[in-house]
Amino acid sequence: MKKIFLILSISLLAITGCKEDFLTREPQDALTDDSYWTNEKNVRTFAWGFYPNYFAAYGSGFTFGRYFTGQTLNDDFAPSSPTQFIKNIPATSTTWSFTWVRKANLFLDRIQKVPMEQEAIAHWSGIARFFRAMEYHDLVKTYGDVPWYDKALDETDVAGLYKPRQPRTEVMDKVLEDFQFAATNVRADDGEKGLTVNKSVVLAFMSRVFLFEGTYLKYHNIDQARAKTYLEAAKWAANEVIKSGRYTVAENYRSMFSSITLAGSKEMILYRKYETGQLTHSLNSYNNKEPQSGASKNAIESYLSKDGLPIAVSPLYLGDKTIKNVMTNRDPRITSTFVDALRVSKYAPNASSSGYATLKFLNEETKELPEGSGSLNQTDGPVIRYGEVLINYAEAAAELGGIVQADLDASVNVLRARPGVALPPLQVLGGLPAVNGKVYDDPKRDKTVPSLLWEIRRERRVELMMEGFRLNDLTRWKKLEYSDTKANPDINRGAWIKKADYPDTDAIIEGNAAEGYIIPASKPESQRLFESPKVYLTPIPLDQIKLYQDAGSELTQNPGWE
Repeated sequence: MKKIFLILSISLLAITGCKEDFLTREPQDALTDDSYWTNEKNVRTFAWGFYPNYFAAYGSGFTFGRYFTGQTLNDDFAPSSPTQFIKNIPATSTTWSFTWVRKANLFLDRIQKVPMEQEAIAHWSGIARFFRAMEYHDLVKTYGDVPWYDKALDETDVAGLYKPRQPRTEVMDKVLEDFQFAATNVRADDGEKGLTVNKSVVLAFMSRVFLFEGTYLKYHNIDQARAKTYLEAAKWAANEVIKSGRYTVAENYRSMFSSITLAGSKEMILYRKYETGQLTHSLNSYNNKEPQSGASKNAIESYLSKDGLPIAVSPLYLGDKTIKNVMTNRDPRITSTFVDALRVSKYAPNASSSGYATLKFLNEETKELPEGSGSLNQTDGPVIRYGEVLINYAEAAAELGGIVQADLDASVNVLRARPGVALPPLQVLGGLPAVNGKVYDDPKRDKTVPSLLWEIRRERRVELMMEGFRLNDLTRWKKLEYSDTKANPDINRGAWIKKADYPDTDAIIEGNAAEGYIIPASKPESQRLFESPKVYLTPIPLDQIKLYQDAGSELTQNPGWE
C-alpha cells in the first residue's frame, strides 16, 4: 500500500494539475473517463491520493510536517531568531487554492457512477466528503470566509468560479454536514488498521476540527450559538471514539513518537508508515545530532510536579538553578520530551538555543546508525491518536460548561494514569481544580481563563508538546499575545547557567550577568511582537484579488489588511 501512496502522490498531481490558482481544470483523460470508474478497487486507489496531503505525519525527506520545529510561532520555543507574524500581503500564495476541493468534488461525483453496492457508494461518498471537509477546515482556519463549492465547475462558469466569499459559519455548517454524513456512512473497518480512513478516523478528526471552530467562534465573539453547536459536535465525536472501546493509551508515552513501527499501537487511530528505501524523514535527526531551537522556560514550567500541583505551589519543586532540579519530582512526560542534561552553545555539537533540548522523537536504537541521521529516518509518524481525542473531549466539555468528575475521569485522568506518568487525578470541587481533595489555583494563571479550564489547557499543552498544536490553540483561544517575546519574557528565556561553567559559550545570559537565564533572542530587532489582531487571519494574496477584478467580480480582503 505504501508504494501505491508514493506513486499516487506523484501521478495524481500530474493528472489533476498543481497551478496555484483555483481555476485549474482537470484534463479530460483517464481519471474522468468511464474506463477508470468501473470498480471499487479503482475508487480506493483514487482515495489514497488524498492521504499524503492530509496525513503528512513526519513529512518526507528533509521536511517533518508540523512536528517539533515544523511550527515554532508559539510560546513553546525560544529560538535565537523567532518566527515573526506575517507583516505584508503576499503577491501570491499556494494556500489560497481550491484544487483539493475540486478533486474531492470530482471524486464524489464519479463515485455515484461506479457499479457498486449502495453500502459501498455510501462509504466512499463519506470518504470524499470527509476529505472535502478537511480541506475546507484548513481554508477557513487560514482565511476565515471562503467561497463554498460542492461540485466541480467547468472553467466557462465564470459566475461560479468567481463566487464571493461566504461567512465562515455558513461554510463550517456545510463542513459539519460532511462530517456527520461521513461519521454515519464510513465503514468501521476498511483496510489495514491504523493506515486507512475508517469511522474512528473520521470521528477523531471531527473532534479536532470542531473543537477548533467552536472555540474560535466563542473567543472571537463571532457566533455564540454556533460555537455551542460546534463544541457539542466535538464532544459527541470524541465520546463516540471513547465509547467504541477500540483504543487505549499507550503504556509508554515516548514510544508513540520514536518507534520504528507503530503497528499494533493501542493508541494510534491513524499513523504513517516509513521504510528505508521507500519513504523516510528527518525528524529523528533533528532530535539527534543537529542543533535545535530550544524549549522556552515558559514551556518547561508548564509541567506539573509529580504531586499534581503547579510548580509555583508545589513543595516538591526544587527550582531551576540546575537541570537536575528542573527535572526532579516532575510530571514524567517532561523527561520523555526533553533531555535531562543541558546542551549549551559551544559545548555540544547538538546545542539548543535555550539549553533545553528535545528528545521526544529520537529513536535510541538507531541514533548512531546511518538511518538515525540525515533524511534517512524510518520511525513511523502519528497522524491522530487517542490521547488527543481524550483531551479534545475534556476541553469541549469544559467549554460547554458544567464539566463533572466523570468527564475528567474519562479523559484527563486516563492520560494521567498512563503507565510511567501516574500523576494524581485532576478533581473538580465546586467548579475549581483540586488534587487529593485540595483545591488549588496556579498563581501564574492568565486571570481571564477560569482555573479549571486553565488546568485542562495545561494538560493539552503537555500531552501534545511539540506536536504542532500550540499555534492553532493560541489562535482559537484568541491568545496570540502569549507569543509576544516582549510582553512575555519567559518565552525568550532558557535554562539558568553560570558563565564560569561555560566560559567559551556565546550564549547570552540575561543582563550579561555572571549567572542567569539564557536569552536566545538577544537583539531588539529579533523580538516577536503581537501588534495587531489582523494576524489571526492570513491576508488574501494580491494575485487572487486581481483575478476576481479581471473577471468583473470582487474578492474582499481580510479585516486590517485592506
